[in-house]
Amino acid sequence: MARPSLLRRDGWKRSICCYCGVGCGVKVQTRNGVVSAVRGDEDHPVNRGKLCAKGALLPDIFVEEARLLYPHVGDVKGSEPRRTSWDEAIERAAGAIRRAVDEFGPDSVMMYGSGQLVTEDYYLFGKLAKGYIGTNNQDTNSRLCMASAVTAYNMTFGSDAPPAGYADIEQANTFLIVGANMEACHPILFERIKARKRAAKDRVKVIVVDPRATRTTEIADIHLALRPGTDVALLQSLLFEVRLAGGLDESYLQDHTTGWEQVAESLDGWSAERAVEVTGLNAVDILNTARIIADNGPILTFWTMGANQSTSGVDKNLALINLSLATGNIGKPGAGPMSLTGQPNAMGGREQGGLATTLPGHRLVANPAHRAEVEQAWGIPPGSISDRPGVTAIEMVERLERGQIKVVWVAATNPVASLPNSDRVRAAFAQAETVIVQDAYQPTETTQVADILLPAAQWSERGGTMTNSERRICLLEQVSPPPGEALPDWQIICRMAEALGFGDAFRYDGLEEIFHEYRELSRGRDMDITGISYPLLAQHRAGIQWPYPSTARSGPPPDGRRLFEDGRFHTADSRARMHVPRWTPPADAVNDEYPFALITGRIKDQWHTMTRTGRSAKLLKSEKQPFLEISSSDAIGLGIGDRDRVRIVSRRGAFESTARVNETIRAGSVFAPFHWGSLWSDDGPSNASASEAFDPRSKQPELKFAAVRVEPVGAD
Repeated sequence: MARPSLLRRDGWKRSICCYCGVGCGVKVQTRNGVVSAVRGDEDHPVNRGKLCAKGALLPDIFVEEARLLYPHVGDVKGSEPRRTSWDEAIERAAGAIRRAVDEFGPDSVMMYGSGQLVTEDYYLFGKLAKGYIGTNNQDTNSRLCMASAVTAYNMTFGSDAPPAGYADIEQANTFLIVGANMEACHPILFERIKARKRAAKDRVKVIVVDPRATRTTEIADIHLALRPGTDVALLQSLLFEVRLAGGLDESYLQDHTTGWEQVAESLDGWSAERAVEVTGLNAVDILNTARIIADNGPILTFWTMGANQSTSGVDKNLALINLSLATGNIGKPGAGPMSLTGQPNAMGGREQGGLATTLPGHRLVANPAHRAEVEQAWGIPPGSISDRPGVTAIEMVERLERGQIKVVWVAATNPVASLPNSDRVRAAFAQAETVIVQDAYQPTETTQVADILLPAAQWSERGGTMTNSERRICLLEQVSPPPGEALPDWQIICRMAEALGFGDAFRYDGLEEIFHEYRELSRGRDMDITGISYPLLAQHRAGIQWPYPSTARSGPPPDGRRLFEDGRFHTADSRARMHVPRWTPPADAVNDEYPFALITGRIKDQWHTMTRTGRSAKLLKSEKQPFLEISSSDAIGLGIGDRDRVRIVSRRGAFESTARVNETIRAGSVFAPFHWGSLWSDDGPSNASASEAFDPRSKQPELKFAAVRVEPVGAD
């Protein structure tokens, strides 16, 4: 039977946007082997034909001058890499890994990936690292984005299982948006919230928690512009006041949770008046928010980096989930706690074990039964997978500095620009014996420190599967050929495995065979996808949400699925485990020398470190240069005028920018976009000032708070 194709008669192919984790469906046309046109897929349930500017301008990213087209190797450390053959590049890389393992052990190797990889790439990257090289030092830039949410979901639900779906937007009466500028970062979902508010008028209420006034807060009924880092205090106070307002679902708490008694006890003293002292908010706003949560029907909670990127990120997530559980807003239409991912396949990476503590199928390195199951599936001897947790992103920098990591292999990401304290990161990478960078673009801040460069196909130039924030798995078919000698990531990984002597375990006829192997490791797990196949995904072009076990094949895949509708969770007693969130101030203390809290974040028309969006002249029109947002009251006190040049100094580093004086940010805080690295601006990256402090449980860094001072350096 012929496999259904995504190719339409009019020449358009269907794919999924390669930017954020919303997972918008797109239609793609090519001309002379290059993507020439992209438009929204009107049949896709996520975006229904709509696209943000970044998605609509995807053809702009195919600039051959900016691509890494051929393998390169440096003859000596620090030399300019020269063009070479694939055979030499792979052998040089594999030789460096072999030498490091032989002399220093497998943990002297680090593999660092990205939510830009398709799930099949991610799976092979982890199989090679954890199963065959023998190191759990495989992490991903999702560590910078979603690790706190993953930890909290596991602690509460017994698995990394976001319960709600996008279809709940059209059924929610209340939206609580915390630490997320959705209009800029997840614009298609924001448009759906706006449409829901228009359709239901006064019945729908929107509450936004953010120190800044943004386009997202423009639709808010209540904007809680709290002091940065005080989210747990606010959320504890909201639950305290919801309880007083009679908003608890007592029967749900009794039948489906454990730990409520301890959480209830922890609320003592967290009245709205007490929270004002910590958060700087108005008590009336807190009380009104609590009454809306208590009385206004189903509540859907969204959050992103403003909650996750914190030394108390897990506690913030636990407090958000507690609010849903205590009010019975989970497993029901229009309800649930939903962490939004920042990359198109961050969820896929979580499913197949892309983090340093995980294994495929939502398994954990620390669990001996999980290790044994994966070892059996991979056909490797018992004990092959180490029981030691792997090195995470921030720890990678420390191990490089100590000389404990000798070889670092980076795929589809730009850590020299994206990790905090970027000057330190660059210096740490320079200390490695060998830096291997596998990327589609050149130069990036990370390719500049590479000893070996491996050219990779990007987005439309390779196939595979990706999973969006609502657990929807979609199939990407190759739309155009990769340029030069670039190869799909999975083929590069297989070549490296063969050069390392593991070729028999990495011999695949194609992506579908890799998917079959990975799919089997999901059998019986919370995210069982044994009923999904490439032909089924091609037939159901809108994708399929997990779980979808083999027993589900009898009918068409349901859409808009939510988890835990029966109140049963993935824990030993099937109850959700509530935990007491503890409020602690950010690690980087504000004082007289560093009196401001620096918040970093995204702007609407740029993405990550600009390796793609920086190629589009149209996207650069909205914001040509970085800026520093500062309140007028703070600016007056410092003698800073609008558009003046300023220097921002932290305990770690400094950068310069142009002041944007306004009333959109609370006094005592400043905001800078993080996109512009050293390649895109002479001002220096804002991440040069960011803190490496991280949450002790999730190991996610506190990128959303750095104590800084702001100095004028001359008017524009």
